[in-house]
Amino acid sequence: MLETCPANGLLTALPEAEWLHLRPFLEQVELPLGKTLYESGHKLSHVYFPVTAIVSLLYVMENGDSTEIAVVGNEGIVGISLFMGGESTPSRGVVLSEGYGYRLPAKNIKEAFEHSLPVTHLLLRYTQALITQMSQTAVCNRHHSLDQRLCRWLLLSLDRLDGCELHMTQELIANMLGVRREGVTNAALNLQREGIINYTRGHIRVLDRPILESRTCECYAVVQKEYERLLPQLRST
Repeated sequence: MLETCPANGLLTALPEAEWLHLRPFLEQVELPLGKTLYESGHKLSHVYFPVTAIVSLLYVMENGDSTEIAVVGNEGIVGISLFMGGESTPSRGVVLSEGYGYRLPAKNIKEAFEHSLPVTHLLLRYTQALITQMSQTAVCNRHHSLDQRLCRWLLLSLDRLDGCELHMTQELIANMLGVRREGVTNAALNLQREGIINYTRGHIRVLDRPILESRTCECYAVVQKEYERLLPQLRST
């Protein structure tokens, strides 16, 4: 049994009574890089609350190709289809940056959503914020340059971690952005030459976040403002 509330924004934002009710059913789990938490079209058995890990939500095409539609970290929950009325989803959940989190059985999250008004309101607000991220990602992929998209992606990922470092491969980043690996390499090297990041094999360290923010498109700010508007308590925890 967990003794204290883990550093996940949604769990921390729960009223004490709701947290105490869910706490016995939460299980701490390791989330290694590249682990698939659920597959497209498969029934979900748990939801996940990342703490030090980041999970990428990928939309999967019939031919197996996939593109990232959102990232979830210590601000959120993975597996919203369980409480939004579906048992499966056409997306895939893959660990983008390794770490740990907590998982909760499907039965418990559905019961909490259906019988506790504070939980219902919190999860619905989070879902709306997540939908904004998905929508803005689609717009960004259509209208903005790879350099801008990489900056947006780095900032969104860093906001969901403690610190200024990311550990992931070029190939994984390319898959997330839906581009060729060479394109990611060139975009990252451009940022490195300008002293914005330090980029080595499987490791990205942001050296100048204000400049990185100035290089991204408006999509980053749109997403952040919506999270702050809908979930202000996550900023204060």
